[in-house]
Amino acid sequence: MPGDKSIAHRWLLLAATGDGDSEIDDLPQADDVRSTAACVLRLTPAQPGLEAWLRGGDGPVRIAGRGWGGLAAPAWPLDCGNSGTTLRLLAGALAGRPFACVLDGDESLAARPMERVAEPLRLMGAEVHTEDGRPPLQVIGGGLRGIEYRPPVPSAQVKGAVLLAAVQAEGETLIDESAFGTDVAPTRDHTERVLAALGAPVEAADGRVSARAFQHPGFGGRVPGDPSAAAFLLAGAAILSGSDVEVRGVGVNPSRLAFASLVGAAAGPVEEEVLGEPVGSLARRDGEPRSIEVTDALLPAVVDEVPALTAVAAHAEGESRFRGAAELRVKESDRLEGLAMGLRGLGGEAEIQGDDLVVGGGGLAGGEADSQADHRLAMALAVAALGAERESVIHDVQWAAVSFPGFVETLRSLGADLEVEE
Repeated sequence: MPGDKSIAHRWLLLAATGDGDSEIDDLPQADDVRSTAACVLRLTPAQPGLEAWLRGGDGPVRIAGRGWGGLAAPAWPLDCGNSGTTLRLLAGALAGRPFACVLDGDESLAARPMERVAEPLRLMGAEVHTEDGRPPLQVIGGGLRGIEYRPPVPSAQVKGAVLLAAVQAEGETLIDESAFGTDVAPTRDHTERVLAALGAPVEAADGRVSARAFQHPGFGGRVPGDPSAAAFLLAGAAILSGSDVEVRGVGVNPSRLAFASLVGAAAGPVEEEVLGEPVGSLARRDGEPRSIEVTDALLPAVVDEVPALTAVAAHAEGESRFRGAAELRVKESDRLEGLAMGLRGLGGEAEIQGDDLVVGGGGLAGGEADSQADHRLAMALAVAALGAERESVIHDVQWAAVSFPGFVETLRSLGADLEVEE
């Protein structure tokens, strides 16, 4: 699998701000990760290893870190492309630096909500300006102080941004997600895991994470395979009777595996741990697709995997329901509308009821659907179409490269019948 882009974003930023050299292996050539790498180059010039990787190189990427104080003010706005993770994490990292910076992106990113990350950074002492709550963001950092913050919605990106600011702030910062209740699955914890592995004073328990100022050293590590990308292969195995798929070398962080049982997949034993991240395998053995019920409480833990889950739901017997899915409206596209429209275009039954997505099941006849320039829609619709009764056409499937370079080739290697027209 390609390396986990959620982890890759964080490791790139921490490598650039570490005190000493870092080496990252299996950095995925995904478009979102390339956006983060390009921004790092603007903030820490003279990184030949990263420059070579951006030109298409492979192998370990070496980054010379000069500490938090080594970041330089860019002369013009940083382009975050299509990546909300890049923009939000960068906002946290730059909130502690004593200079002004503008963070911008493409048309899709410009429509996404950013006040959820701007608010806590302002409370910590940074100046953060948005345009009606959307990008571009102007961040004028420096002089941060610790705060106690209760996010209004579960968000690993916001939590990660606040933690990156917290290790540059005076005093303790506490992020308290416990008010969401034990029924709500915890947000992914990649930022606190890597900071703790590097020796930072980070403590996490019972939905609360605290951190204090810390200058981390350089480090080395291999990025685990991306479980959210693996979800599409496991979904394909669930849809097609007689399929048996095992994905190896993939991250099995418990905060990322809520989707697995819903597609009938299981995690193997942890084989190793890299910078606090457990690595193992995920497998889906032959079996029938099952209808899926995702509650409001579970939705935040599977928000990235909902597209893959809907592909399975379309072929299950009986109705599936994804409750409280309003967050899907503010992703790279309106995924709630895009999934419903896409499955109907492929001859299935799907509708939106308030903030719920309801998938009728029973299989797909085949037809045409559009990715809406959204990588997860492109992959979900392609996988769903594998089980359709007749040929299907998915428009703009190339957007899969945002998170899964080589997606079509990987499906072909597993026996899928796909053709790509330029």
